[in-house]
Amino acid sequence: MGRRDGGRGLGRGFASLWSAAAVSSLGDGIVSAAAPLLVASLTRDPVLVALSVFVQQLPWLLLAPLSGALVDRVDRRRLAVAANVARAVLTAVLAVAVYAGEVSLPLTYTVGLLLGSCAALGENASSALLPAVVASADLPRANSRMFGTDSVLNRLCGPPLGAALFGVAAGLPLTVDALSFAGAAALVSTLRLLPRPNPTPSPSSSPSPPPSPSPPPSPPAGRTALGRQFADSVRWLWRQPALRTLTLALCLMNVTLIASFSVMVLYAREHLGLSEFGYGVLLTASAVGGLAGALVAPRLQARFSASVLLRLGLVLETLTHAGLALAGSPWVAGAVLGVFGVHGAIWVSVDRTLVQRAVPDGMRGRINSAFMALAVGGSALGALLGGPIARLLGLTGPFWFSATVMAALTVFAWRPFGRSIDAPPPAPAPVPTPAATATPAATAAP
Repeated sequence: MGRRDGGRGLGRGFASLWSAAAVSSLGDGIVSAAAPLLVASLTRDPVLVALSVFVQQLPWLLLAPLSGALVDRVDRRRLAVAANVARAVLTAVLAVAVYAGEVSLPLTYTVGLLLGSCAALGENASSALLPAVVASADLPRANSRMFGTDSVLNRLCGPPLGAALFGVAAGLPLTVDALSFAGAAALVSTLRLLPRPNPTPSPSSSPSPPPSPSPPPSPPAGRTALGRQFADSVRWLWRQPALRTLTLALCLMNVTLIASFSVMVLYAREHLGLSEFGYGVLLTASAVGGLAGALVAPRLQARFSASVLLRLGLVLETLTHAGLALAGSPWVAGAVLGVFGVHGAIWVSVDRTLVQRAVPDGMRGRINSAFMALAVGGSALGALLGGPIARLLGLTGPFWFSATVMAALTVFAWRPFGRSIDAPPPAPAPVPTPAATATPAATAAP
């Protein structure tokens, strides 16, 4: 069939990226249930269980200065392919260790750290690729479809399948995940990008719009330290009020979310009394809500302002933690997670659209890395806090802690999430491409 750029179609480039995300999402969903079960089979200590989550988040902090500059300097498609291939190999190594009966906590931590490192590079590249294959006007639909696919495959189908496969053989879910990464690498390698507009107008063309009062920094030429490029990106991000507010809020939201969910496998099995398969089914509750949220997110974004949707999201996230702390049965916990899934899908769609529209293409990698370092860095801190809080206050302790922090954040962010966050970003000045020998991803030949 021919390329479809209008109507319901988002083009062949998006189809390739979407298919790759779908394949890897299913594999990740399978492992999202199997990996905690594997760790819980090695230890019942909530601190050690939460540590397995922490080591996967830590690379986002350690590699942030490198990943953003790298994504803007090299072919983003090739970087995403390489990251997926590396993740396939690492997951296969862990699967072999499980089959051989040689798996241990140090090995799982090491593989988790390396997988997180690959994710910090690969997901940054993939995120920067989406606006290169989809027009700006279509980003809400594209983000909604990506999130909806993730909800169905990663969080709806994957967890119960992963728990069931773990019951058959502990290494089987890891084997499937390794194959999914290999498939994603193959699909991304076929990606076709939209042509990149020429930032230099011809003499006969119409005048370009005036530069932004706060133009984004171009990548320094020569051998300027990557750390300086990252610092410049953070400063640019900090000067954008809407993005600054989103970043700080998302950082704290991730602290609370991972503080609670880092011990979810123990909460489900010991507090709610669920079996291994029951734990996998519980994880699908938020996916059901996430699918519903992804379906309605574009319509809600068209009807309501980002301010309204973000404020409502803060309230719902606060109630999620309180509800899980109070839940005494799997049915109540599942209902709470379902509502949380609806909120999560809408929040992600609003958040990603605001960021993708505000950041110019030439520096998406660096801004994404700065944004994700501060946002996902909250996940690493949350994983460090969740285990000790659960050991000290019990398995519902992290949820009470998270509800308290989210209530404070809601009060603090209510005013910044006012109408000003809906203001369109100023037209950015042309951004020179990085002074590197690599071909920029947006202009790379397929």
